[in-house]
Amino acid sequence: MTAIIKTENLGKTYRGKKGRRVDALKDLNLEVQKGEVFGFLGPNGAGKSTTIKLLMGLIFPTSGRFVINGIEGKDIRYKKFVGYLPENPSFYDYLTGEELLYFVGRNFGMSSKELQARAEELLRTLDLHEARKRPIRSYSKGMVQRIGLAQALIHDPDILILDEPMSGLDPLGRILVKELILKLKDRGKTIFMSTHILNDIEVLCDRVGIIVNGHLRRIINIDDLMTKGITGYSIIFNKISEGIKERLKQFGATETGRLRYTVSKEKLTELMGIVRDDRDTDINLIEPQRKGLEELFKEVISEG
Repeated sequence: MTAIIKTENLGKTYRGKKGRRVDALKDLNLEVQKGEVFGFLGPNGAGKSTTIKLLMGLIFPTSGRFVINGIEGKDIRYKKFVGYLPENPSFYDYLTGEELLYFVGRNFGMSSKELQARAEELLRTLDLHEARKRPIRSYSKGMVQRIGLAQALIHDPDILILDEPMSGLDPLGRILVKELILKLKDRGKTIFMSTHILNDIEVLCDRVGIIVNGHLRRIINIDDLMTKGITGYSIIFNKISEGIKERLKQFGATETGRLRYTVSKEKLTELMGIVRDDRDTDINLIEPQRKGLEELFKEVISEG
């Protein structure tokens, strides 16, 4: 696969209070592949936004380098391939949503015809069409977030760098943005997004990097997490015989509620063979129990 975003020993050091050295980012080595959605996860102050600001050229690295779409980070030509949504988007609030999209699109050299069609599409997709003539100062926080995403997409970039894209969105807005990200993924776009919402990463991302105190601690493949992380199964019975109850005890199963048991994955197949021949036992539902991203995240954080 082709790395469309690559960092090599990327670092950023600040001078804090009383001249104290603050290493916001330390030796980041990371590759984001073409066409994948890569999640960037970490606690507050871990280095997520610092990384994104470095990639967007808003601040400059103290050490290391990065390459985007084959272009060195010091060469600003890479930016024409990138759409960017900052963590707290702020725009000329006297502009209407439509005017903002036209302003950004013209900066990317789009023709009037192309720009009009693209703006219309995005305003409808992100449920902003009725508000397109209103000044941005009248928008809610969620609407500002959505127009921010629209301006990042106006020139149909191959790469999207999104800093907390779900911030401030209501449930409808979250659904709209999730659906849009999945459609962009289907179109082969590359998306690098930071977030603190674990469910969004599990639903949207191919891989996730966990950063703590400026260090990239772990990269996790979401498919592996969902398929290989199964630790056992929860079984809900419609009815259960005394004989099966006894076998469950022998298997070391845990009773977690009325007609509900948890059994290890090693014992599930054997149990199914026994239940199949027991007319007084009927299973309603079997659910896998897995080591989720939340548990892994806590584990990584606890490593210090």
